[in-house]
Amino acid sequence: MQNKEEIARMETVVANVLEEAKNQGASAAEVGLSIESGLSVICRLGAVETIEHHRDQGLGITVFWGQQKGSANVTDLGEDSIKDGVKAACSIARFSGDDRYAGLPDPDRLATQFPNLDVCHPWALSADQAMTLALDCETVARELDPLITNSEGATVNSHQGISVLGNSLGFLNGYESTRHSLSCSVIGQQGDDMQRDYWYTVARNADDLDSSRHVGVMAAERVVRRLGAQSLSSRQCPVLYAPEVAASLLGHFVGAISGGSLYRKSSFLLDTLETQVFPDFIRIHEQPFLPKALGSSAYDGEGVAAYAHDIVTDGILASYVLSSYSARKLGMVTTGNAGGVHNLTIEPGDQDQRGLLATMDTGLLVTELIGQGVNSMTGDYSRGAAGFWVEGGVIQYPVEEITIAGNLKDMYQNIVAVGNDVDFRRNTRTGSILVAQMTVAGSTD
Repeated sequence: MQNKEEIARMETVVANVLEEAKNQGASAAEVGLSIESGLSVICRLGAVETIEHHRDQGLGITVFWGQQKGSANVTDLGEDSIKDGVKAACSIARFSGDDRYAGLPDPDRLATQFPNLDVCHPWALSADQAMTLALDCETVARELDPLITNSEGATVNSHQGISVLGNSLGFLNGYESTRHSLSCSVIGQQGDDMQRDYWYTVARNADDLDSSRHVGVMAAERVVRRLGAQSLSSRQCPVLYAPEVAASLLGHFVGAISGGSLYRKSSFLLDTLETQVFPDFIRIHEQPFLPKALGSSAYDGEGVAAYAHDIVTDGILASYVLSSYSARKLGMVTTGNAGGVHNLTIEPGDQDQRGLLATMDTGLLVTELIGQGVNSMTGDYSRGAAGFWVEGGVIQYPVEEITIAGNLKDMYQNIVAVGNDVDFRRNTRTGSILVAQMTVAGSTD
């Protein structure tokens, strides 16, 4: 249930700030106001470690003095504080250089329809209830197997917030959203070998969270199966990314086709619009209006209407990811992506992970990535990894202390299949992704 009275009050504040910006001489302005509250409880080794209630608010003010831009942020919503914030933003704008691409979005791109995306589900969770949930989750994990010897704890988070955005073009809208989660991380030991792993669940509605038992069992099982990990000799082989790490491949892709990378000419996918960048069975698209989804929104960070569209169709790059500013720099139009993408989805195939293991036959299943070894200019890719060695489509043993390497251009072109084991716990939705061949660097023995 939306808190309509609070949203209306916040919209009034935003409208007043816009009027103040006009009174101080700004030719245009944009204002964002957010108020957030939540509860976080951390339990470790059967005891409560942290209980935190928080409430934050922030007002972001951006003004334009012709083609000059200035911004300021305030946390105090008192009249004097707001006037000082607007004054500061105006002062910065007056002393900034002209930028002919700066300014508010084109008026005809602003959202005018605001469907109910069902993203607000407050959780009447007391601190005692959160403690019980976290303790139960951790206890399940610690007691599942005697090889579980320690814990990094279980955490329950419940978050609720209202965001309002307005600009001097007449756009003004606010909405309330929630986000709840439960996570657990434990440590296992077998002889001298020690491993850690975790699991989590997250949803807009607490009723959609996995049970505390499920999260605890998953965390513990993931640790136990990693015990006895060994390195591999260096080789070329197929690599299957599990869903929880496959999303990073799409993250690198989005970064490469985002306006900022393109107009700075720092992207390995520069000038690839309407060219083949994936195999022809790959479709990647945005779904901003999915009910309850973590990335759902009627508009982007500028108020530009979001819309469902393909970014990749039949393997061909159909659209960049642009804000108004980056679009103007490139001589294009915004794609409604100021602030990022909305429920980016790679269309799944018809096989689950077990089926993809059989398709791979012999190769590496990656379940964890380490480090940031990606060159956004060239696409060169090198990251530490851990996972499992697979032969005959069956997991043989856990592996660690390896590096997987390639070039993202080649990796994208060499995707063999996308699994239907889709991970819905994030803004990027993907199943397992099988890449035909990569370099695995391991031990030199």
